[in-house]
Amino acid sequence: MIKELDEFNFHQQLEENSGIVLVFFTGPHCASCHHLRDLLQENSDLLSSALGEFEAFEVKADKAGALVNEFNVFHLPSMFLYNNGVFHCELHSEAHPKKLIEAIIEALSKPEEDEP
Repeated sequence: MIKELDEFNFHQQLEENSGIVLVFFTGPHCASCHHLRDLLQENSDLLSSALGEFEAFEVKADKAGALVNEFNVFHLPSMFLYNNGVFHCELHSEAHPKKLIEAIIEALSKPEEDEP
């Protein structure tokens, strides 16, 4: 199940999570966003078995303008990777389970970046 984050619970929720967390920003009229959300929901078991402890959170850009500004979100969907409660990087990947897993593993092999 994908949980929704907003300005009021964003940082607290992520700091409390251990393991790998994918945060993705969506818009109400964004077909690619809906596809990504469906992919994450339908493949949650596959993602968890490949990555270990894995969770996904959605930020609805039209309802969380402060976070959109904080993360300099210019396109939707936008994905950000956290590991053990700490920002790791912005993630770029095709919306396909295997490609997403590969992108996360590759990103985690590199040093973490500064949070926007």
